[in-house]
Amino acid sequence: MAAPDPAHHVLRSVFGYETFRPPQDEVVAHLVAGGDAVVLMPTGGGKSLCYQVPALVRPGTGLVVSPLIALMQDQVAALRQAGVRAAFLNSSLRPDEARQVEARLRAGGLDLLYLAPERLVLDRTLDLLAGVPLALIAIDEAHCVSQWGHDFRPEYLQLAVLAERFPGVPRIALTATADERTRGEIIERLALAGARLFISSFDRPNIRYRIQAGQGNARDELLRFIRARHAGDAGIVYCLSRQKTEDVATWLAAKGVPALPYHAGLPADVRAAHQARFINEEGLVMVATIAFGMGIDKPNVRFVAHLSLPKSIEAYYQETGRAGRDGLPADAWLSYGLQDVILLRQMLADSGAGDAHKRVERHKLDAMLGLCELTGCRRQALLAYFGEQLPKPCGNCDNCLEPPETWDATEVAQKALSCVHRTGQRFGVAYLVDVLLGHDDERIRRFGHDRLSTFGIGTELDASGWRGVYRQLIARGLLSVDLDGHGGLHLTEACRPVLRGEERLELRRELRARRDRAPRGAGRTSGAAAAAGFDSPADQALWEALRAARLQIARDQGVPPYVVFHDATLAAMVQRRPRSLDELAALPGVGERKLAAYGEQFLAVIAAEAGPPA
Repeated sequence: MAAPDPAHHVLRSVFGYETFRPPQDEVVAHLVAGGDAVVLMPTGGGKSLCYQVPALVRPGTGLVVSPLIALMQDQVAALRQAGVRAAFLNSSLRPDEARQVEARLRAGGLDLLYLAPERLVLDRTLDLLAGVPLALIAIDEAHCVSQWGHDFRPEYLQLAVLAERFPGVPRIALTATADERTRGEIIERLALAGARLFISSFDRPNIRYRIQAGQGNARDELLRFIRARHAGDAGIVYCLSRQKTEDVATWLAAKGVPALPYHAGLPADVRAAHQARFINEEGLVMVATIAFGMGIDKPNVRFVAHLSLPKSIEAYYQETGRAGRDGLPADAWLSYGLQDVILLRQMLADSGAGDAHKRVERHKLDAMLGLCELTGCRRQALLAYFGEQLPKPCGNCDNCLEPPETWDATEVAQKALSCVHRTGQRFGVAYLVDVLLGHDDERIRRFGHDRLSTFGIGTELDASGWRGVYRQLIARGLLSVDLDGHGGLHLTEACRPVLRGEERLELRRELRARRDRAPRGAGRTSGAAAAAGFDSPADQALWEALRAARLQIARDQGVPPYVVFHDATLAAMVQRRPRSLDELAALPGVGERKLAAYGEQFLAVIAAEAGPPA
């Protein structure tokens, strides 16, 4: 029998996996052969192996450009657990520690070195790297080079110097989020015109997408969702403002959900402490602005919730992609309202960006709002935005599981639009709803709007129903919001066929948000165990015993639990109940170094808890 090729040998012996996932095998072979590559692969799809394996196969040190200190620390800790000689150079190191890393690099003692782009492009660093053999250069989170993107970082623009300084070294740019425009920017700005493009499916089938229009108190809905589906799980809750993150975190903690805030306004040491707790603890919820998350490699985040509308589908995809990186079931839950739309458009209007940039951002916000108001499969629409077609509905989003009702809202829409027109196109939703409902209001009388034909003609809906109609009319582009006029609504050209009765309009029926119910047996074990598919008491007991053993090892070594073993590896231990080192070695994620370091300890836990093999 032929010996495995070097890449597959590294995959099995170091990382504990038998086979690559397509297109990992093609990317690895291309890089090992010395080619350049641009790789688009979803979060959790295994991007890091695309450069880590070739770096271990090729002679020299693999250089990895990474934007955040936390991400470097995370990946280096995981690599060291697997027996890889890895290090990072960043501002978290003392001068003497940095000198030690540089000395190891010069002596050929590093397989992989992680650097921030700011440090990499310094003349001193470039000169240092010129004196050592480089296996490859990997540019992670390459979408940061896009000036149109949601994570633009100016320092990434300087990375084109790598092509000039190291022309014989293969380079790979990787991202999980890039539409066609961003792909073009990555190729152009990183001088990768000759690189081979690898586009993996953007689909994350293990994530269940749930999007709801806010009904009442979104915090209460969030709490019900967490208690019903994710009690004891790690999760991220995104909010639009700093104040809201602190308010929601305090409120959740008071309700018994361990939660911490994270935003750019907190002192740096507080942010670092909160992030460290989230990475190292098992069941913590982080309530954050979008300042949090890009550097988080935690694979067992079981849910990502949004209490505010994301600015774009790219941002939504990137943020929700932080859930379920281990491949086990996870949830992406979003509650939004009309006020989110108005606030985001106001923020965009007040930004210092040029008109062209604002047009692009408005288009992206409209696309995000369209995804929210969609009545068909969310996943089909999400993938279509990135140019990928899903041939049939996914069966794992709210619209597939509970298809929304639609109704002929033509007449109601005509009333809503007429009220905007007759009041002078200068009032916000709350005022217009009061007019339609015929409220006795001093402002309405003062403006004479109690004498309009639209006064009191909207009694078929309540205030919540009318707000929903206006939200959907704005989402469909029939109304625009005058951001300079304090949120007043304006008619657009697109509304004319509806107003004239030339076009029928179907809208989503506004329903009270469905209350999540706890699954049978909830509370007996963690949501993570349910995600792994364990419902028998014996499986649950073994699962918790394995997690406890992992946590103790992690605490002893000062590393996150998931760098010891992922949840998916523990789940395989529960399912297969290995009784020997050879059987344990056959499980995914158990490489030679981890087998030698932890094998006997985990086998002892299995022998004590699991009973006879299934």
